[in-house]
Amino acid sequence: MKLLWAGIVLIFITGSEAQWYRFPLEAAQGAYDMGKAYKDMRDANWINSDKYFHARGNYDAAQRGAGGRWAAEVISDAREWVQGNSGRGAEDTEADQEANRWGRGGGDPSRYRPAGLPDKY
Repeated sequence: MKLLWAGIVLIFITGSEAQWYRFPLEAAQGAYDMGKAYKDMRDANWINSDKYFHARGNYDAAQRGAGGRWAAEVISDAREWVQGNSGRGAEDTEADQEANRWGRGGGDPSRYRPAGLPDKY
């Protein structure tokens, strides 16, 4: 009976084209994209560039697939939770989350790009 169930599940999974096996790799790549955006933000040290790097990190991660979108959401929410509980204003946290959602949803991060930010970013 167990063998029959295993066969049915295997057929269902391969027939569904779910590609669930890609999720962990996409999540790891998405986490890398988020880390790269954070590093670039720190290196750039540019006034009013925070929202741009939020959107860019989420956008790059989401382009990886479902795993990347998941990683971007988890990392963004955790970061904002930590910063929100450290005394930052709720308005700034919500503005960051808006940029996160914009990028994750496929929106162009350039919407938040500050004037004069070097082209390498």
